Amino acid sequence: MLHLRVIASPEQSANVIDLLAAEPGVTHLVVLPGVARQPPGDLIQFDVVRESADRVLQELRRMGVDDTGGIAADDVELTVSAAADRAAERAPGSGADAVVWDEIAAKTGEQTELSGTYLVLIVVATMIAGIGVLLDQPILIVGAMVVGPEFGPLAALCVALLRRRLDVIGRSVLALTVGFMAAMAVTVLSTWALTAAGLVSREMLLAERPLTDFIWRPDALSWVVGLLAGVAGMLSLTSKKSGSLVGVLISVTTVPAAANVAVAAAYGVWDEAGGSALQLVINLCAIVLAGLLTLVVQQVWWWGLARRSRRPATG
Repeated sequence: MLHLRVIASPEQSANVIDLLAAEPGVTHLVVLPGVARQPPGDLIQFDVVRESADRVLQELRRMGVDDTGGIAADDVELTVSAAADRAAERAPGSGADAVVWDEIAAKTGEQTELSGTYLVLIVVATMIAGIGVLLDQPILIVGAMVVGPEFGPLAALCVALLRRRLDVIGRSVLALTVGFMAAMAVTVLSTWALTAAGLVSREMLLAERPLTDFIWRPDALSWVVGLLAGVAGMLSLTSKKSGSLVGVLISVTTVPAAANVAVAAAYGVWDEAGGSALQLVINLCAIVLAGLLTLVVQQVWWWGLARRSRRPATG
Protein backbone atom coordinates (compact mmCIF):
# COMPACT_ATOMS: atom_id res chain seq x y z
CA MET A 1 0.00 0.00 0.00
CA LEU A 2 1.10 3.56 -0.75
CA HIS A 3 0.34 6.74 1.18
CA LEU A 4 -0.15 9.72 -1.12
CA ARG A 5 -0.13 13.43 -0.29
CA VAL A 6 -1.72 15.63 -2.93
CA ILE A 7 -1.83 19.41 -3.05
CA ALA A 8 -4.68 20.40 -5.36
CA SER A 9 -5.77 23.88 -6.34
CA PRO A 10 -9.26 24.93 -5.20
CA GLU A 11 -10.48 24.55 -8.80
CA GLN A 12 -9.23 20.95 -8.98
CA SER A 13 -9.92 19.80 -5.45
CA ALA A 14 -13.54 18.76 -5.94
CA ASN A 15 -12.72 16.66 -9.00
CA VAL A 16 -9.78 15.03 -7.23
CA ILE A 17 -11.93 14.12 -4.23
CA ASP A 18 -14.65 12.67 -6.48
CA LEU A 19 -12.03 10.60 -8.32
CA LEU A 20 -10.57 9.20 -5.10
CA ALA A 21 -13.95 8.54 -3.50
CA ALA A 22 -15.01 6.49 -6.53
CA GLU A 23 -11.79 4.46 -6.68
CA PRO A 24 -12.27 1.08 -4.91
CA GLY A 25 -8.58 0.77 -4.10
CA VAL A 26 -8.46 4.06 -2.16
CA THR A 27 -9.09 4.30 1.56
CA HIS A 28 -8.27 6.53 4.57
CA LEU A 29 -9.17 9.63 2.55
CA VAL A 30 -8.50 12.89 4.43
CA VAL A 31 -9.17 16.39 3.06
CA LEU A 32 -7.74 19.53 4.67
CA PRO A 33 -9.11 22.53 2.74
CA GLY A 34 -6.86 25.53 2.27
CA VAL A 35 -3.97 24.37 4.50
CA ALA A 36 -1.32 24.19 1.76
CA ARG A 37 0.77 27.33 1.33
CA GLN A 38 3.48 26.48 -1.22
CA PRO A 39 1.90 25.89 -3.64
CA PRO A 40 -1.46 27.11 -2.29
CA GLY A 41 -4.39 24.73 -2.26
CA ASP A 42 -6.08 21.87 -0.43
CA LEU A 43 -4.11 19.03 1.13
CA ILE A 44 -5.56 15.62 0.29
CA GLN A 45 -4.11 12.51 1.90
CA PHE A 46 -5.11 8.93 1.29
CA ASP A 47 -3.87 5.34 1.12
CA VAL A 48 -4.12 3.30 -2.06
CA VAL A 49 -3.36 -0.36 -2.67
CA ARG A 50 -0.48 -0.91 -5.09
CA GLU A 51 -2.66 -2.57 -7.72
CA SER A 52 -4.69 0.67 -8.04
CA ALA A 53 -1.87 3.16 -7.48
CA ASP A 54 -0.74 3.46 -11.09
CA ARG A 55 -4.26 4.14 -12.33
CA VAL A 56 -4.82 6.79 -9.65
CA LEU A 57 -1.51 8.51 -10.41
CA GLN A 58 -2.28 8.56 -14.12
CA GLU A 59 -5.67 10.16 -13.50
CA LEU A 60 -4.19 12.77 -11.16
CA ARG A 61 -1.58 13.69 -13.73
CA ARG A 62 -4.21 13.78 -16.48
CA MET A 63 -6.08 16.35 -14.37
CA GLY A 64 -2.93 18.44 -14.20
CA VAL A 65 -2.47 18.15 -10.44
CA ASP A 66 1.30 17.82 -10.86
CA ASP A 67 1.38 21.11 -12.81
CA THR A 68 -0.52 23.31 -10.36
CA GLY A 69 0.09 21.41 -7.12
CA GLY A 70 2.08 18.33 -6.24
CA ILE A 71 1.97 14.59 -5.63
CA ALA A 72 4.17 12.70 -3.15
CA ALA A 73 4.05 8.99 -2.32
CA ASP A 74 5.50 6.85 0.48
CA ASP A 75 5.46 3.12 1.08
CA VAL A 76 3.28 1.97 3.95
CA GLU A 77 5.02 -0.92 5.67
CA LEU A 78 2.20 -1.74 8.10
CA THR A 79 -1.52 -1.05 7.90
CA VAL A 80 -3.95 -2.40 10.51
CA SER A 81 -7.34 -1.51 9.09
CA ALA A 82 -10.46 -3.32 7.97
CA ALA A 83 -11.03 -0.54 5.43
CA ALA A 84 -7.61 -1.22 3.92
CA ASP A 85 -8.40 -4.93 3.74
CA ARG A 86 -11.65 -4.18 1.90
CA ALA A 87 -9.82 -1.89 -0.54
CA ALA A 88 -7.33 -4.66 -1.32
CA GLU A 89 -10.17 -7.13 -1.93
CA ARG A 90 -12.01 -4.75 -4.26
CA ALA A 91 -8.99 -3.80 -6.37
CA PRO A 92 -8.24 -6.12 -9.30
CA GLY A 93 -4.98 -8.04 -9.38
CA SER A 94 -2.37 -8.73 -6.75
CA GLY A 95 -0.35 -6.11 -4.93
CA ALA A 96 2.76 -8.29 -5.14
CA ASP A 97 2.57 -8.18 -8.96
CA ALA A 98 1.51 -4.54 -9.29
CA VAL A 99 3.71 -2.12 -11.20
CA VAL A 100 3.65 1.57 -10.31
CA TRP A 101 5.25 3.06 -13.39
CA ASP A 102 5.93 6.51 -11.94
CA GLU A 103 7.68 4.87 -8.98
CA ILE A 104 9.82 2.69 -11.26
CA ALA A 105 10.69 5.63 -13.50
CA ALA A 106 11.71 7.76 -10.50
CA LYS A 107 13.72 4.94 -8.93
CA THR A 108 15.61 4.00 -12.08
CA GLY A 109 16.07 7.63 -13.12
CA GLU A 110 18.22 8.18 -10.05
CA GLN A 111 20.51 5.36 -11.19
CA THR A 112 21.54 7.18 -14.37
CA GLU A 113 23.51 9.91 -12.62
CA LEU A 114 27.21 9.67 -13.39
CA SER A 115 28.19 10.35 -9.79
CA GLY A 116 31.47 9.91 -8.00
CA THR A 117 30.02 7.09 -5.92
CA TYR A 118 28.92 5.21 -9.04
CA LEU A 119 32.36 5.56 -10.64
CA VAL A 120 34.19 4.47 -7.48
CA LEU A 121 31.96 1.41 -7.08
CA ILE A 122 32.34 0.21 -10.66
CA VAL A 123 36.10 0.85 -10.61
CA VAL A 124 36.55 -1.00 -7.31
CA ALA A 125 34.36 -3.88 -8.50
CA THR A 126 36.35 -4.22 -11.72
CA MET A 127 39.67 -4.15 -9.88
CA ILE A 128 38.46 -6.87 -7.49
CA ALA A 129 37.31 -8.95 -10.45
CA GLY A 130 40.67 -8.41 -12.18
CA ILE A 131 42.50 -9.88 -9.20
CA GLY A 132 39.97 -12.71 -9.08
CA VAL A 133 40.66 -13.51 -12.73
CA LEU A 134 44.40 -13.76 -12.14
CA LEU A 135 44.02 -15.84 -8.98
CA ASP A 136 41.23 -17.98 -10.49
CA GLN A 137 39.12 -17.26 -7.42
CA PRO A 138 35.33 -17.40 -7.99
CA ILE A 139 34.62 -15.85 -4.59
CA LEU A 140 36.36 -12.64 -5.70
CA ILE A 141 34.36 -12.72 -8.93
CA VAL A 142 31.11 -13.05 -6.98
CA GLY A 143 32.13 -10.25 -4.65
CA ALA A 144 32.85 -7.98 -7.62
CA MET A 145 29.43 -8.77 -9.10
CA VAL A 146 27.68 -7.72 -5.90
CA VAL A 147 29.69 -4.49 -5.61
CA GLY A 148 29.13 -3.51 -9.25
CA PRO A 149 26.42 -0.81 -9.70
CA GLU A 150 25.84 -1.34 -13.42
CA PHE A 151 22.37 -2.88 -13.13
CA GLY A 152 20.93 0.51 -12.14
CA PRO A 153 21.65 2.18 -15.50
CA LEU A 154 20.67 -1.02 -17.32
CA ALA A 155 17.26 -1.04 -15.62
CA ALA A 156 16.85 2.68 -16.28
CA LEU A 157 17.64 2.07 -19.96
CA CYS A 158 14.90 -0.59 -20.17
CA VAL A 159 12.30 1.71 -18.58
CA ALA A 160 13.37 4.67 -20.72
CA LEU A 161 13.11 2.62 -23.93
CA LEU A 162 9.58 1.58 -23.00
CA ARG A 163 8.51 5.13 -22.09
CA ARG A 164 10.46 6.70 -25.00
CA ARG A 165 12.46 8.97 -22.71
CA LEU A 166 15.37 9.98 -24.91
CA ASP A 167 17.03 12.02 -22.16
CA VAL A 168 17.09 9.06 -19.77
CA ILE A 169 18.32 6.76 -22.55
CA GLY A 170 21.21 9.11 -23.18
CA ARG A 171 22.12 9.37 -19.50
CA SER A 172 21.95 5.59 -19.05
CA VAL A 173 24.18 4.87 -22.04
CA LEU A 174 26.60 7.57 -20.89
CA ALA A 175 26.77 6.13 -17.36
CA LEU A 176 27.41 2.62 -18.68
CA THR A 177 29.97 3.69 -21.28
CA VAL A 178 31.95 6.07 -19.08
CA GLY A 179 31.70 3.72 -16.10
CA PHE A 180 33.05 0.66 -17.89
CA MET A 181 35.72 2.58 -19.79
CA ALA A 182 36.98 4.26 -16.62
CA ALA A 183 36.90 0.97 -14.72
CA MET A 184 38.85 -0.88 -17.40
CA ALA A 185 41.41 1.90 -17.70
CA VAL A 186 42.06 1.95 -13.97
CA THR A 187 42.23 -1.86 -13.90
CA VAL A 188 44.89 -1.83 -16.64
CA LEU A 189 46.94 0.62 -14.55
CA SER A 190 46.43 -1.39 -11.36
CA THR A 191 47.46 -4.59 -13.15
CA TRP A 192 50.68 -2.95 -14.30
CA ALA A 193 51.30 -1.65 -10.76
CA LEU A 194 50.72 -5.07 -9.20
CA THR A 195 52.98 -6.66 -11.80
CA ALA A 196 55.74 -4.17 -11.07
CA ALA A 197 55.37 -4.96 -7.36
CA GLY A 198 55.76 -8.68 -8.12
CA LEU A 199 52.29 -9.59 -6.83
CA VAL A 200 50.87 -10.84 -10.15
CA SER A 201 52.33 -11.85 -13.51
CA ARG A 202 51.42 -12.54 -17.12
CA GLU A 203 51.96 -16.24 -16.49
CA MET A 204 49.03 -16.22 -14.06
CA LEU A 205 46.72 -15.06 -16.86
CA LEU A 206 48.08 -17.63 -19.33
CA ALA A 207 47.88 -20.50 -16.84
CA GLU A 208 44.96 -22.91 -16.71
CA ARG A 209 42.05 -21.20 -14.92
CA PRO A 210 39.24 -23.76 -14.90
CA LEU A 211 37.10 -21.86 -12.38
CA THR A 212 36.97 -18.53 -14.20
CA ASP A 213 37.78 -19.18 -17.86
CA PHE A 214 34.05 -18.98 -18.70
CA ILE A 215 34.41 -15.20 -18.44
CA TRP A 216 36.21 -14.94 -21.77
CA ARG A 217 34.66 -17.88 -23.58
CA PRO A 218 31.11 -16.82 -24.52
CA ASP A 219 28.70 -19.38 -25.95
CA ALA A 220 24.98 -19.84 -26.47
CA LEU A 221 24.45 -20.22 -22.73
CA SER A 222 25.77 -16.69 -22.25
CA TRP A 223 22.68 -15.41 -24.05
CA VAL A 224 20.41 -17.70 -22.07
CA VAL A 225 21.83 -16.62 -18.71
CA GLY A 226 21.74 -12.95 -19.70
CA LEU A 227 18.11 -13.17 -20.80
CA LEU A 228 17.04 -14.99 -17.65
CA ALA A 229 18.92 -12.49 -15.50
CA GLY A 230 17.23 -9.60 -17.30
CA VAL A 231 13.79 -11.06 -16.58
CA ALA A 232 14.59 -11.76 -12.94
CA GLY A 233 16.22 -8.37 -12.44
CA MET A 234 13.30 -6.41 -13.84
CA LEU A 235 10.77 -8.46 -11.86
CA SER A 236 12.77 -7.90 -8.69
CA LEU A 237 12.78 -4.17 -9.41
CA THR A 238 9.08 -3.82 -10.19
CA SER A 239 7.99 -6.10 -7.33
CA LYS A 240 10.55 -4.68 -4.88
CA LYS A 241 12.13 -8.08 -4.21
CA SER A 242 15.64 -6.95 -3.31
CA GLY A 243 16.77 -10.47 -2.44
CA SER A 244 16.09 -11.57 -6.01
CA LEU A 245 18.05 -8.60 -7.31
CA VAL A 246 21.15 -9.73 -5.42
CA GLY A 247 20.82 -13.08 -7.15
CA VAL A 248 20.73 -11.33 -10.51
CA LEU A 249 23.86 -9.34 -9.72
CA ILE A 250 25.87 -12.49 -9.07
CA SER A 251 24.59 -14.40 -12.09
CA VAL A 252 25.82 -12.31 -15.02
CA THR A 253 29.47 -11.60 -15.78
CA THR A 254 29.36 -7.93 -16.80
CA VAL A 255 31.93 -6.51 -14.38
CA PRO A 256 34.13 -9.67 -14.48
CA ALA A 257 34.10 -9.59 -18.28
CA ALA A 258 35.19 -5.96 -18.25
CA ALA A 259 37.91 -6.84 -15.76
CA ASN A 260 39.16 -9.68 -17.95
CA VAL A 261 39.29 -7.31 -20.92
CA ALA A 262 41.45 -4.93 -18.91
CA VAL A 263 43.79 -7.57 -17.49
CA ALA A 264 44.25 -9.29 -20.85
CA ALA A 265 44.86 -5.93 -22.55
CA ALA A 266 47.42 -5.02 -19.89
CA TYR A 267 49.39 -8.14 -20.79
CA GLY A 268 48.75 -7.97 -24.53
CA VAL A 269 46.72 -11.19 -24.67
CA TRP A 270 44.34 -9.88 -27.30
CA ASP A 271 42.42 -13.07 -28.09
CA GLU A 272 41.32 -13.33 -24.46
CA ALA A 273 40.56 -9.60 -24.36
CA GLY A 274 38.37 -9.99 -27.45
CA GLY A 275 36.49 -12.96 -25.99
CA SER A 276 35.84 -11.06 -22.78
CA ALA A 277 34.65 -8.00 -24.70
CA LEU A 278 32.21 -10.19 -26.63
CA GLN A 279 30.99 -11.72 -23.37
CA LEU A 280 30.40 -8.22 -21.98
CA VAL A 281 28.43 -7.08 -25.03
CA ILE A 282 26.34 -10.26 -25.07
CA ASN A 283 25.38 -9.93 -21.43
CA LEU A 284 24.57 -6.22 -21.64
CA CYS A 285 22.40 -6.69 -24.74
CA ALA A 286 20.66 -9.76 -23.29
CA ILE A 287 19.82 -7.99 -20.03
CA VAL A 288 18.39 -4.94 -21.80
CA LEU A 289 16.38 -7.04 -24.28
CA ALA A 290 14.93 -9.31 -21.59
CA GLY A 291 14.25 -6.41 -19.24
CA LEU A 292 12.41 -4.47 -21.93
CA LEU A 293 10.33 -7.49 -22.96
CA THR A 294 9.46 -8.14 -19.30
CA LEU A 295 8.22 -4.57 -18.89
CA VAL A 296 6.15 -4.84 -22.09
CA VAL A 297 4.50 -8.05 -20.88
CA GLN A 298 3.76 -6.48 -17.49
CA GLN A 299 2.27 -3.39 -19.11
CA VAL A 300 0.04 -5.40 -21.45
CA TRP A 301 -1.04 -7.63 -18.56
CA TRP A 302 -2.11 -4.70 -16.39
CA TRP A 303 -3.83 -2.96 -19.29
CA GLY A 304 -5.92 -6.10 -19.86
CA LEU A 305 -6.65 -6.42 -16.16
CA ALA A 306 -7.75 -2.79 -15.97
CA ARG A 307 -10.08 -3.23 -18.96
CA ARG A 308 -11.66 -6.33 -17.45
CA SER A 309 -12.19 -4.56 -14.13
CA ARG A 310 -13.99 -1.66 -15.85
CA ARG A 311 -16.19 -3.96 -17.97
CA PRO A 312 -19.80 -3.87 -16.70
CA ALA A 313 -21.31 -7.10 -15.42
CA THR A 314 -23.81 -8.85 -17.72
CA GLY A 315 -26.23 -11.72 -17.45
